[in-house]
Amino acid sequence: MAAGKAVEARLSGPSKSAKRSGNFVKDNKINAAPAIDRDAIADIFAEIALEAAVAVMAAYAGDSRARCKLDGSPVTDADEAAEAIILKRLAMRLPHLPVLAEEAASRGEKMVAGQAFILVDPLDGTREFLSHNGEFTVNIGLIVDSAPRAGVVYAPAFGQLWIGGATASTCEVALGAPLPPPEQRRAIHARPAPRQGLTALLSRSHADPATEAYLAKLPVKERWQAGSALKFCVVAEGQADVYPRFGQTMEWDTAAGDAVLRAAGGIVRDSAGRPLRYGKAEAQFKNGPFVALGDPKAAIFRAS
Repeated sequence: MAAGKAVEARLSGPSKSAKRSGNFVKDNKINAAPAIDRDAIADIFAEIALEAAVAVMAAYAGDSRARCKLDGSPVTDADEAAEAIILKRLAMRLPHLPVLAEEAASRGEKMVAGQAFILVDPLDGTREFLSHNGEFTVNIGLIVDSAPRAGVVYAPAFGQLWIGGATASTCEVALGAPLPPPEQRRAIHARPAPRQGLTALLSRSHADPATEAYLAKLPVKERWQAGSALKFCVVAEGQADVYPRFGQTMEWDTAAGDAVLRAAGGIVRDSAGRPLRYGKAEAQFKNGPFVALGDPKAAIFRAS
């Protein structure tokens, strides 16, 4: 907690010199990111995600009032309640980091980013939420210089939290419980690609022919299905090896899970084989095809 407070103090506002030069915050963009403690930032995210998850599960137990957004995707009371909590807490604790959040963006609010900014998906896996299979998560990620540098993924129905900063870890956290201290978390690491064959993860709600064609080229031994950002976390824990995604996703869908995976030693590559880049304002923050890999040396298999 002390480390988190120190980070909040460092990010509570620009220095006097920065204020004079005007190079810290301009036009809602951070132009000179301050030094950060990635693990402390991740802890702040974790505390906020745990609080937001209480609202998610309250809706899960009752009528979540599902409806469709303009793009046809579902939204519920849980999405909106969780996002409101997350935005409020981020404004209090990290006030000078711009935030790009899914539901605010879907309402047409101005999308801002910069050298450093936060991506929020308050309820990743809304279809899984509505089907009551438990495979949904609360995701918060920090982007610095186009790369995910810290992130948390919390699956409240399973009581499992994944944290990615300078290192990656996981722990069990019951709904409404406080964040466990670092010594009560288990370090996680992605694994080398097994010689006997890969374990591939597929989206439960977004299967497509391109994914099947891609996996047909790989030495896949097992296939598992899962919803939301859980797939990144399974690869980060060394339980699976590859997660391809060819359908459209947004940056807030992937940032937190990507941060966890990279902290665990894995990588997410785009269709050109490069690390997936964030802050793509020119593309309205949409991702292209990508492949999440536990073993970066296995990245000869590109998304296509």
